[in-house]
Amino acid sequence: MRAPKAVIFGVVLAVALTPAAILVVLAVTWTPIAVVSGPLGDALDAYESGDYATTLRLFQPLAERGDAAAQYGLGVMYERGQGVRQNDVEAVKWYRLAAKQGDAKAQSNLGLMYANGDGVPQDHAEAGKWFRLAAVQGNAEALSNLGYMYGHGRGIQQDYVLAHIWFTLAASRFPPGEEHDNAAKGQDWAAKRMTPAQIAKAQKLASEWKPLREQAD
Repeated sequence: MRAPKAVIFGVVLAVALTPAAILVVLAVTWTPIAVVSGPLGDALDAYESGDYATTLRLFQPLAERGDAAAQYGLGVMYERGQGVRQNDVEAVKWYRLAAKQGDAKAQSNLGLMYANGDGVPQDHAEAGKWFRLAAVQGNAEALSNLGYMYGHGRGIQQDYVLAHIWFTLAASRFPPGEEHDNAAKGQDWAAKRMTPAQIAKAQKLASEWKPLREQAD
């Protein structure tokens, strides 16, 4: 399943670098950690085939019973308007339920909803909270977004060392492509605002960092 179209905060060097610089992308493909069977597996298969009516029918009871993967999936469908009327408020509801259970993808997407003011009042501090929870699990999008927020002081105190660390970790987790390149550019952007000692510190801390637990995206 693909996560919803989202605004990923990033540093776009092809344009003037300002706090408003953003990159609109699709988040990476969601691949379950293991082969999923039963209703959830059937729902994922239906989603991949574009049968959103069946996906919704299978996801809904699972989500209502507290299945975090199904809750995240419903959030995706409501945000993208797949099989349902597009509804950011409903997307936030399901993302929040999954996020509270520790689902990193839901936490990252909930952070984006707060960052962009979609379905909730815009709140950068709240966005940072959810990005951080997803980032410590190794979620690449959340790591990159934290880099942006620390670099520009959005909802948190500006800190180029932390921005460099988060961008570095994001770049190491994104596959080759635009998202990886923009995280690497963010890393370089932060480095230009740091002393050699700060860069060395950031590199050391990034090399020692390990996620608390890591979910497959």
